[in-house]
Amino acid sequence: MNGEEVLFKKEGAVAYITINREKALNALNRMIMTRLNQIFSELENTDDVTVVVVTGAGQKAFIAGADVKEIKEAGDKRTDLITKGQKFFSKIRNSSKVVIAAVNGFALGGGCELAMACDIRIASESAKFGFPEVRLGLMAGYGGTQLLPRLIGPGRAKYVMLTGEMLTAAEAYQFGLVEKVCTPESLMGEVERIAARIAANGPFAIKACKRAINLGRELPLDNALDLELEEYDKVAHSMDAEEGITAFLEKRNPTFSGK
Repeated sequence: MNGEEVLFKKEGAVAYITINREKALNALNRMIMTRLNQIFSELENTDDVTVVVVTGAGQKAFIAGADVKEIKEAGDKRTDLITKGQKFFSKIRNSSKVVIAAVNGFALGGGCELAMACDIRIASESAKFGFPEVRLGLMAGYGGTQLLPRLIGPGRAKYVMLTGEMLTAAEAYQFGLVEKVCTPESLMGEVERIAARIAANGPFAIKACKRAINLGRELPLDNALDLELEEYDKVAHSMDAEEGITAFLEKRNPTFSGK
């Protein structure tokens, strides 16, 4: 690992982001948040990337939360600091890319919130999830109090947040916080397999599916079904749909354009 706190690379249609602050358990600071915000802004204008994988350096931590020292130093500007983080995490959640969190260790506080802002969470058996903010007299502010109950239900969310206790990867899977649990050795291989599988599909349809799921879950069912039909109509008349159907009938692999 080099000295940069955020590592970025692209392999085909998959981009990889690694928080590289291992000695601090990959805790989020202003520099990391600024760089992540910049990367996601740039990716939004990049057509050749379909999937983004986010992980942490080393074996101990995905992201062990926000930098407590910076929160202390922010003083009466703490809310301004957290507001910027919440807006950035919303950018991840609303990205047109499919974002996968490869949770390789502690995902606490802001780290758990970043994972929840992603579309899919794949965890190592050694991963731990939690919101220890209450132990510091604080609370989650990057969207945690709203995202966690939507994923695992209000009762379980209150249990996790009000106790400050950590969940094991197995418990997180049981609660519905993560989609899959792997051995530490197989985590990145499985994430790469899933990312490649998604990236091989029609980019136009992938974006429409994500929009329909994200927007539809906040609507009454009848309105959500109308939204689905609107998105389907766009997809059905896309060049990707025509290519995919034709390739299927011709028994060949499709070449999608994302249009």
